[in-house]
Amino acid sequence: MPEGHSVHRLARQFDDVFGGQVLAVSSPQGRFAPAAKLIDGQQLVSSHAHGKQLFLGFGNDLVLRVHLGLYGAWSFGGDEHFSGASSIGAPRRVGESEQASAGDQGPYDGPPEPVGQVRARLVSAHGWADLRGPTACEVLTEQQAATVRAKLGPDPLVAAAGEFNLAKGRGSHAETAADARAARQDFIARLAKKKTPIGTALMDQAVLAGVGNIYRAEALFRCNIDPFMPCNELSKPRAAALWEDIVSIMEDGVRDGKIITTRAEHRGAAGPLWPDNAYYTYQRQHQQCRLCDAGIALVEVAGRKLYWCPDCQPKARKRATR
Repeated sequence: MPEGHSVHRLARQFDDVFGGQVLAVSSPQGRFAPAAKLIDGQQLVSSHAHGKQLFLGFGNDLVLRVHLGLYGAWSFGGDEHFSGASSIGAPRRVGESEQASAGDQGPYDGPPEPVGQVRARLVSAHGWADLRGPTACEVLTEQQAATVRAKLGPDPLVAAAGEFNLAKGRGSHAETAADARAARQDFIARLAKKKTPIGTALMDQAVLAGVGNIYRAEALFRCNIDPFMPCNELSKPRAAALWEDIVSIMEDGVRDGKIITTRAEHRGAAGPLWPDNAYYTYQRQHQQCRLCDAGIALVEVAGRKLYWCPDCQPKARKRATR
């Protein structure tokens, strides 16, 4: 499923191309039709991502919540006033990098006929967005949406979202900084309370919202952390460093539209940057580590593949103090 950076890019795109506009909302497939009527003809007043979930707020105080899951994806199109990606969604559907728009959109006579099972369609005067295959697509009250978000862990991209809002004339620098500090402290506190292996905990959206298999593997490698170390054995300084590294690489993902975690000096001369030279461990099982002579290891944990370097991420024998 798409990791948090993709959903934050989605939130920005909805804000850019539909923000403040009255939208026609329908369900060509029919499955979402009753809920679509609740927000049809309403103004889109907010667009937020929290981890892997998207929350679109409407003028009648209702919220469209979408979780793309493994197979969900949005496709977009419109006239010359519409810009942005043409498709963002699950890697299994459109690839880890979203598909770029064509640039010259040509004449616009409204959205095309639906193709496939379109769960929800949002249409403005200048563009449209089609949703297919999500795990969740529902209309909630603001209180219900707040309850959903309260069950999620801190989002490493909270500061990036705040900076985006600042550029749009919303919020303040003080609020953005305070949100970032609170999220960091929350993450450290949640790790300190858990005895589960950190490689498992980072995939728990109630511990950390937005991190998936790639960011999990890459951040633990970059911070030289044994993925099997119990969370509460990681010192606060190392937990803080892990948080900052996750923030950094996820913010890069928002900027680039794809996950690239390698530093320039660690990339091979052969092959393109992405995907051949994008990762340290992810999907590099049995290949030589970029930093040492060990082979990248792979094991299945809780139904997901975990990649790590046994030498760069040695087994922890005692509580870390640095």
